[in-house]
Amino acid sequence: MSLLVISGIMLVLFAFGVRLYIGMLAAVLAYFLVFANVPLGIAIQRVIGPTQNTSLLAIPFFIMLGTVMAHTGIAERMLKVADLLVGRLRGGMGLANIMLSTLMGGISASNLADAAMLTRMMVPEMERRGYDRAFASAVTAAGSLVTPIIPPGIALIIYALIADVSVGRMFMAGILPGLLCSALLMLAVYVTAVRRGYKPSREAWPTAGEAGRTLLGAWPAVLLVAAIIGGIRMNVFTPTEAGAVAITLTLIIGFFVFREMRLRHVGEALLETAKSTSSVLLVIMASSALAWIFSLEQAGVSLSRLITGFTTDPTSFLMVVNVVLLFAGMLMEGTALMIVLVPLLMPTVKALGIDPIHFGIVLIFNLSIGTLTPPVGTVMLLVCNIAKVGVASFTRQAVGLYAALFAVLILLTYVPELSLYLTR
Repeated sequence: MSLLVISGIMLVLFAFGVRLYIGMLAAVLAYFLVFANVPLGIAIQRVIGPTQNTSLLAIPFFIMLGTVMAHTGIAERMLKVADLLVGRLRGGMGLANIMLSTLMGGISASNLADAAMLTRMMVPEMERRGYDRAFASAVTAAGSLVTPIIPPGIALIIYALIADVSVGRMFMAGILPGLLCSALLMLAVYVTAVRRGYKPSREAWPTAGEAGRTLLGAWPAVLLVAAIIGGIRMNVFTPTEAGAVAITLTLIIGFFVFREMRLRHVGEALLETAKSTSSVLLVIMASSALAWIFSLEQAGVSLSRLITGFTTDPTSFLMVVNVVLLFAGMLMEGTALMIVLVPLLMPTVKALGIDPIHFGIVLIFNLSIGTLTPPVGTVMLLVCNIAKVGVASFTRQAVGLYAALFAVLILLTYVPELSLYLTR
């Protein structure tokens, strides 16, 4: 009864547009004031406690990394590399857009940061080359969905902390799914380009000299990826330390190599990082307290019994979870859903013999699709706002891209080795 009441309070507040963390905190407070026989101080401890985990330092590091990236000139040089590789194909600029998102996602860790930066950079350029503005916006938004599952995605870090699995293993698990997502999105863009007659962005394949000069100009991005992934893989430093190392390298590149960064950019990045980190941590704090209540009331055990009462087949369980998450992701922010649902679902996941790493990749990608779907898709709304495109137009133009994303979700769900191969 208590869980129904506090869940109802939370959902009603969400329906009235109250911020996520306020709605969850209201539910937590209602539980401790009305239903719990424990001191209110316990509630305060449960809210503050999650912030004492030093692994959370990875979040502000990678948020800041994504913010300072916009001022270094690395994105422009990476676009030249992407155009070098796929520009000669039909729809070359759209293909380069997806490839750039993949390359930048392996550095910035934030899909919102990528979407904001690349919308300003790519949508006007694609429109100038004859692409429909809404389609260009949809391509840019869909490309940014690679970021949450390719290392060092912030969602990978948050899931690892909640599910008590290795952050390094989650990073490794995201590489092949991220590349698969990028490949199928590029295929969808290519098919649309052929159907609509979009032209290549280059008239000829690059010469050896041009390729050498372009790749030489983009070496800092390669260095950053090597520093983040290689350092973690070889146990040189932890994922948290990798964020600090990557920021240091980015600042050196921005100030002394490309010389496009200014001191005011650092101040702006620090301010934006503080705002974004505060927003994420408030949700984590409120969600963790709520998850503790669900655990205390044995909601996870009840949910596990309910699900296993219908099926004990891991395949059927994953199908049900995907359907539920796809609908829930249309209505709620993905991070909040993940923090609330993972503690509830994890007992069932383990009981059915599903690898938590595999389940995490499926869950993160599923919730990432929710950021691209109406009515509350955060990436969709951000891109539509920046590009001045209507949500209805965006959704119509994104149909082929949705199909590609659902195909990726199915493959990730039922081919576990895509997630697990590199972790071994």
